Amino acid sequence: MNVASRVGCAITRTRTAPNLSFFHSLLQNDNATCPLVIFRQLLDANANPNDLTFSLLIKSCVSSSSSSHSYALSSARLQVTQIQSQFLKRGINHFVYVYTALIDFCMKFGFTTHAHQLFEDMTYRDVVSWNVLICGYSQNGHPYDALQFFIHMIRHGFTPNQTTMASLLPSCGHNGLILQGRSIHGFGIKAGLASDPQLSNALTSMYAKCDDLGASQLLFEEMGERNVVSWNTMIGAYGQNGFSDKALFCFKEMLKEGLNPSPVTMMNLLSANVDPETFHCYITKCGLINNDSVVTSLVCLYAKQGFTDIAKLLYKCFPSKRLICLTAIVSSYSEKGDIDSAVECFIQTLQLDIKPDAVALITVLHGFNNPSHFAIGCAFHGYTLKSGLTTDSLVANGLISMYSKFDEIEAALSLFTDMSEKPLITWNSVISGCVQAGKSSDAMLLFCKMNACRQKSDAITIASLLSGCCQLGDLRIGETLHGYVLRNDVELEEFTGTALIDMYTKCGRLDYAEKVFHSINDPCLATWNSIISGYSLYGLEHKSFSCYSKLQEQGLKPDKITFLGVLAACIHGGLVCEGIEYFRIMTEEHKLMPGLQHYACIVGLLGRASFFEEAIEFINNMKIRPDSAVWGALLSACCIQQEIRLGECLAKKLFFLNNKNGGFYVLMSNLYAIVGRWGDVARVRDMMRDSGGDGCSGVSVIEVASLHHMNNNLVLNEAYLNTSNWQHLCLY
Repeated sequence: MNVASRVGCAITRTRTAPNLSFFHSLLQNDNATCPLVIFRQLLDANANPNDLTFSLLIKSCVSSSSSSHSYALSSARLQVTQIQSQFLKRGINHFVYVYTALIDFCMKFGFTTHAHQLFEDMTYRDVVSWNVLICGYSQNGHPYDALQFFIHMIRHGFTPNQTTMASLLPSCGHNGLILQGRSIHGFGIKAGLASDPQLSNALTSMYAKCDDLGASQLLFEEMGERNVVSWNTMIGAYGQNGFSDKALFCFKEMLKEGLNPSPVTMMNLLSANVDPETFHCYITKCGLINNDSVVTSLVCLYAKQGFTDIAKLLYKCFPSKRLICLTAIVSSYSEKGDIDSAVECFIQTLQLDIKPDAVALITVLHGFNNPSHFAIGCAFHGYTLKSGLTTDSLVANGLISMYSKFDEIEAALSLFTDMSEKPLITWNSVISGCVQAGKSSDAMLLFCKMNACRQKSDAITIASLLSGCCQLGDLRIGETLHGYVLRNDVELEEFTGTALIDMYTKCGRLDYAEKVFHSINDPCLATWNSIISGYSLYGLEHKSFSCYSKLQEQGLKPDKITFLGVLAACIHGGLVCEGIEYFRIMTEEHKLMPGLQHYACIVGLLGRASFFEEAIEFINNMKIRPDSAVWGALLSACCIQQEIRLGECLAKKLFFLNNKNGGFYVLMSNLYAIVGRWGDVARVRDMMRDSGGDGCSGVSVIEVASLHHMNNNLVLNEAYLNTSNWQHLCLY
């Protein structure tokens, strides 16, 4: 029996019209899924609703709309309109708290314009009304509007309280409005609210989100009385800033104070990237294992740290199924390259009637790296068309990136052309896709169109284009892009500076690369890696080693790419002992797991010094299976040292590993040519042609003054330069 029938039966059983208390009890019932139906029955029973009736009605409507996500927005909008018309008709609008409740209803569902209009229609307002409006704008991602109404509130003679300021501060943290946050802090001190726990907690959180952890710590230490919310805020502050050890220490201090952790405590600790197994035990012990939010955070942490099977098992054992859990599991499988499992989990969301969102979809799309995934990728493209997610810029960018990885640049460009709105992230995706697919000339033309559309570029755009200049070997386009960076005040730190250094080193201007490097005030690790690799490329191994030492003096910790550049320098300098020592430092002191490229560097270093036995022993002791790059490094050393017998054995091994790779055919051909075995040279060339390539294809790049590259369909003549506001600039 539905709600309307039950109410009707109740009215029939009563000899007189039921009083308001009866309907109020129905509206207060947690199972009241159709509050407007109850209200209509109230009117049919000739009961006269009062201000309390409307207050309970609004509260019940909020609860019922929130519990039914499928039609929540459309249902909520209809309910707001009907309730407003009824209380205007009955003269209830002069009750401030009822009007305020309706404004709060609108704000909870994002109807900010309607809420603002309701607020303007109010004949009388109080501080609570202002607080609801300001908090609503803040929670709906309109920080500037919230701050503006805060100023209007003061100008209208209302005195903000701790709730007003606490509702403003989260916006200041999320949007980097640190100055406005400090102003509110000062206002609170002046108003005598500095000791209020609610305001102190909000300020602590705001400073942490603005990367001012020192201010957060100071506020926390000055709190006279710390409740669970205060401790949770500080634990969350440490976790957000990557200090998991301090978050754990803070948690232990909280327990010493005799306070019991709440679900928020556990969620903050889990977001701090702590050990999931340890806290899984603790969560079970303290009885929080049945909390939806805690289990969701635990599943996400297991997935994030690579324990995907445990995350999936925990998810299956828990009755509540959430999209965020499945998304985390899918993302974990995608990062591992286990596309079959990722797709299987994605299909489970459909079987559970959980509609995947844009985030869930792009986690799968990002995992499609192998050409064998092309068919599955096309199937997911079909799903996005069917579900209407292609209009989402995140999904469109994911599809563009996927097709670029498959070298299907025409499909990526078709997607790009069909988009009605092209935000900067989409331009960056398609430009980067063209560069990755080896079609840098198309990327340059897209940049010209981007400027013609008056779309401002950022550091990622420039970095992608500079990478394309390396492919084209075109120094003049690189210089033009550098001029564009200088004229448009694009930040040189990190992406752009690193890309400029890489471009200049690969285009033969190490002196320019050095000038760019020295112009950067605080080089990041990627920038140091770029200049180290540049020096290695030019055989300046001592400068590479010097940069390696300097980056550590600045407090930076070298990574795998750093050691790859240093090992390359050792190869160019023939420094065997130094190379072995740097490899030891990487593995033993810095605890970095070497990749196949690092192993290939050591093998090449030993082989070029004629230490072939040591090189083979090193390969046999590798912790990962050697690939064609490792064996190819040893074959290359055989060519240099004219080691025919070992070279022939290696060539056979490489043939079985990857007979489509023309690189080892060329190496073997060169080895035979060095010792004058021309018959064997011809035989290897025939084998290479049979495998699908002749090894003779190549590209020579020369720079001409007219800046026309007709072979690459790139025309950056004077007309293009004028159209896109490009100008040649003397760099130094």
